[in-house]
Amino acid sequence: MTGFVAADDKPPEYPATYDRPAGNPRKSRSAVVAKHGIVATSEPLAAQVGLDILQAGGNAVDAAIATNAMMGLVEPMSNGIGGDLFVIYWDSKSEKLYGLNASGRSPYALNREVFLEKELTMIPGKGPLSWSVPGCVDGWHELRQRFGTMEFNQILAPAIKYAEEGFPVSELISMYWQQTAPALAEHPDTAKTYLIDGRGPGIGELFKNPYLAQSYRLIAERGRDDFYNGEIAHEIVTFSEANGGYFSLKDFSNHESEWVDPVSTNYRGYDIWELPPNGQGIAALEMLNLLEPYNIKEMGHNSVEYLHLLVEAKKLAFADRARFYADPAMADVPVAELISKEYAARQRKRIDPNKAAVEVPPGDPILQEGDTIYLCVVDKEGNCCSLIQSNYAGFGSMMVPGDVGFVLQNRGALFSLDESHPNRLEPHKRPFHTIIPAMATKDGEPWLVFGVMGGDMQPQGHVQVLVNMIDFGMDVQSAGDAARVRHAGSAQPTGAPMQEGGGRVIVESGVTDQVVESLKQRGHIVVRGGTSFGGYQAIMINRDYGTLSGGTEPRKDGAAVGY
Repeated sequence: MTGFVAADDKPPEYPATYDRPAGNPRKSRSAVVAKHGIVATSEPLAAQVGLDILQAGGNAVDAAIATNAMMGLVEPMSNGIGGDLFVIYWDSKSEKLYGLNASGRSPYALNREVFLEKELTMIPGKGPLSWSVPGCVDGWHELRQRFGTMEFNQILAPAIKYAEEGFPVSELISMYWQQTAPALAEHPDTAKTYLIDGRGPGIGELFKNPYLAQSYRLIAERGRDDFYNGEIAHEIVTFSEANGGYFSLKDFSNHESEWVDPVSTNYRGYDIWELPPNGQGIAALEMLNLLEPYNIKEMGHNSVEYLHLLVEAKKLAFADRARFYADPAMADVPVAELISKEYAARQRKRIDPNKAAVEVPPGDPILQEGDTIYLCVVDKEGNCCSLIQSNYAGFGSMMVPGDVGFVLQNRGALFSLDESHPNRLEPHKRPFHTIIPAMATKDGEPWLVFGVMGGDMQPQGHVQVLVNMIDFGMDVQSAGDAARVRHAGSAQPTGAPMQEGGGRVIVESGVTDQVVESLKQRGHIVVRGGTSFGGYQAIMINRDYGTLSGGTEPRKDGAAVGY
């Protein structure tokens, strides 16, 4: 199924009538233009909730939290308060970028010996062994406390109302929900929360989640402390103790987010900003550094020359990702060296312009699957919020603890059990993360607030939409509409090796047959469709006109809305 995106890495095989291939010579829609503010995300009701907050006097942070809370209700397979959160924020008053790492840590009681005793060689993708502490709510708290203008009770009110009264389920979300229903039915608390008579809701069917409404109401009334020290924390830990988990109240009470400095590289005069590890954002910066010296515009969009270089740059960046990216609090991650132009110059010598690499070890800088939502907001004061939030895989661990109304993430499955790996599982440690928000500035001011969610696709997607705009001159909507490619099969931070043959290059229908054949002649294994190409949202700031332009992913249900 060419170009269809419903879930990040393993989309369900829906009927051809739901195929949404990229490659139409016309844009899917015009960019949304506005003066005062724009909210963009993958579900229209959630985008509208954020816009309502802006129009009620809230700022970008207030709107982003309200939108995220609504997304946790309307797209529960992809995100929710049982998951983690990352943000890049531009504060117009201080004219400064801020980064927030709101990812949770592994349980104190969980270590590699547990897996040895259970005779497990890898961490299961589902169930209690995949849990890490959810960081989302503390992330909301930190954002609101530092930059917000509204109280939680006002910010969460729209999502609470929709959770109690019901919301109509959108098309692609319904399809994936129905596909996942058999797995959800295996867990009683999950089934009672997310299924209607044992099935997922249909397109346009009203769905209610009174359990989530109650959790949101507790947060609205008591703040983040109820999640980490109060009723919600106790319910999660009680459920964990009864179902083979390793959570304790200490895991929750000791949780804290971290404010970090975003890192950047300059690509053709634009500063591209990502967050440092434990996320994978710097892989996009590594790729851009590798590509910059080439005349990509002259090669042509989605030409064999460009796509070959893109894939080979990705292989090199992801080899470093597999070797070096980990929790910097517990591992030495050479970020500055990895994203330096000097390192890129050395690495670039490893690219053969005529032949695909089939074995790609990491460089020496000192000398894939995941369900996620991305949203962005720009307000009338010029504050910019780039926010990404995830359960990791679809419906996370598949387990809802009691009556809380949300699944717990399975992000802990991304730890390695190799004792020599920087991303090895250890108590109270943050796992490697795939979710990455991004921003681009020009002459020290925001130019583009953007993200492309979708597991391993995210750095590849960031690079492709930036190249579409900067090299090929596309507008903010066309840059997301254009056909994408995805390389799959690089080595993973969990310890999984690179796939035989150097992995696969998956292409959308807009990539011509001639280009596909030419890629094969260079040694690439090329297939059409069959996997996610990401979920893009972006807002471009037009300084000349004092206006905003919003683009939204045509492969999803979402919208960019403004006023």
